[in-house]
Amino acid sequence: MREAARAEDLLEWYDRHARDLPWRIGPRARAAGVRPDPYRVWLSEIMLQQTTVPAVKPYFEAFTARWPTVSDLAAAEDADVMAAWAGLGYYARARNLLKCARVVATEHGGIFPDSQEALLQLPGVGPYTAGAVAAIAYDLPATVVDGNVERVMARLHDEHTPLPDAKPVLTGYAAALTPDERPGCYAQAVMDLGATICTPRNPACGLCPWRPSCAAWDAGTAAELPKKVPKKRKPVRLGIAYLARRVDGAWLLERRPDKGLLGGMLGWPGSEWNEAPEEAPPIRAEWKTLPEEARHTFTHFHLRLTVKTALVPMERLPSRGEFVELPAFSPSDLPTVMRKAFDLARGS
Repeated sequence: MREAARAEDLLEWYDRHARDLPWRIGPRARAAGVRPDPYRVWLSEIMLQQTTVPAVKPYFEAFTARWPTVSDLAAAEDADVMAAWAGLGYYARARNLLKCARVVATEHGGIFPDSQEALLQLPGVGPYTAGAVAAIAYDLPATVVDGNVERVMARLHDEHTPLPDAKPVLTGYAAALTPDERPGCYAQAVMDLGATICTPRNPACGLCPWRPSCAAWDAGTAAELPKKVPKKRKPVRLGIAYLARRVDGAWLLERRPDKGLLGGMLGWPGSEWNEAPEEAPPIRAEWKTLPEEARHTFTHFHLRLTVKTALVPMERLPSRGEFVELPAFSPSDLPTVMRKAFDLARGS
């Protein structure tokens, strides 16, 4: 009964304070019978993994303007989708995005499955995304747990077990609170609570609808939760990026292998990324080493790229990659680390 009352309090708060997001059907429209588009729910959830709402908004709007349905996305060229994704990071998501869209289009008639079990069979769809689509798109009482929800649950129950060990416990708390009535709105409400009120730093406890029953508020421990196992220090890897420009303005680029980091993305030919990279120029040229490195942080390591530039004649052929003529070249199609290298070269 206590959980039911908590869910009701949160839904009342959400009805007044729900965020206006381009992929969301707000509580008022939903009450009027407007149903969410599963494609937009799925697309937004994939984009939001490891990324913030402000960063995702322009990408989401551009994707849905260009590919308004999952069947449109399924029919897109791989290179076009990868270029449109450039800058969002975690590029395996973009590859799985296409795989999933094509499975939905070919095996499900362009309609996302309406059960959590069937959603889990789709490429790139894990427990969180399956739960989010099931709850938000189909109003099924699925438990949806992201970082915001973990933080809210840890504070609500004053749970001091550190993450990631605490995940099963926090998921259990979240499942007990998920209501049968309006589960889609509830899933979005608890995420909004974590994003706007129960924030990582300086939570606005005075505005929280759950403050009267929050164990961490009573104990004075909200600011220190959730506990986390200390992160290991990230190693540093080194690499070399070769930026060759032909005298007509064309740039030498290559597409990275589909598997691995930045898989399928367009980029500058370069060396392996390791502790002692070996020279691997893609074309014979007089290479100039820039004084500044292109630095970027990935999930598991820091990368420091030595940037080398060269101007080459029209008749010279590369051993790797191909020249992209200036009208067809767009720096925005490059992943962030490759854009950083380009910015250094352009600045020089």
